[in-house]
Amino acid sequence: MPYPFQLGFQDATSPIMEELLYFHDHALMVVFLISSLVLYIITLMLTTKLTHTSTMDAQEVETIWTILPAIILITIALPSLRILYMMDEINNPVLTVKTIGHQWYWSYEYTDYEDLSFDSYMIPTSDLKPGELRLLEVDNRVVLPMEMTIRMLVTSEDVLHSWAVPSLGVKTDAVPGRLNQVTLMSTRPGLFYGQCSEICGSNHSFMPIVLEMVPLKYFEEWSASML
Repeated sequence: MPYPFQLGFQDATSPIMEELLYFHDHALMVVFLISSLVLYIITLMLTTKLTHTSTMDAQEVETIWTILPAIILITIALPSLRILYMMDEINNPVLTVKTIGHQWYWSYEYTDYEDLSFDSYMIPTSDLKPGELRLLEVDNRVVLPMEMTIRMLVTSEDVLHSWAVPSLGVKTDAVPGRLNQVTLMSTRPGLFYGQCSEICGSNHSFMPIVLEMVPLKYFEEWSASML
């Protein structure tokens, strides 16, 4: 969960999110160096009265400031493409869960089980228990096994939605008539919160997502109790 006055991202829970954080820091450092260089050059131009006439029309300078930005863009593009292909990769998922967006709640179907499905509504503020988070708690959490590749099939029944869990680096649009696919894996147990990230109507901000990542043993016990 984020905390007040937090400047960075939430703590990474999945390998993909860790890579995204590394790439964010990498790109931010490149932008910082470019901004510092430009600010330094502008300061020199404003503070010095000397003019070097031979550099005003120098082919070498123009060549450098044409090639250098291209190199910088390559250093940003290559890691970005690598992560993009990693996010689209499917590695033999052990479990498939179908997520359906409604106005304004989520429903989940564990397709590997015969009759394991439920709706997930936000708990009203008046019904919250001590310690529960307002606008983020749901009546039915999505329980998943940790340290295993899980495939999420995301779609919608009515309007556009977006199924997003920031700490897992997952955000997928739920489009009516279309089945989008995303994989996730948690490296540690815990509760991970998300929300609908699409302006799907007046109550789009009241569609929380709660994933409960547990060891495989507890997941099997939970699934047996739900059937």
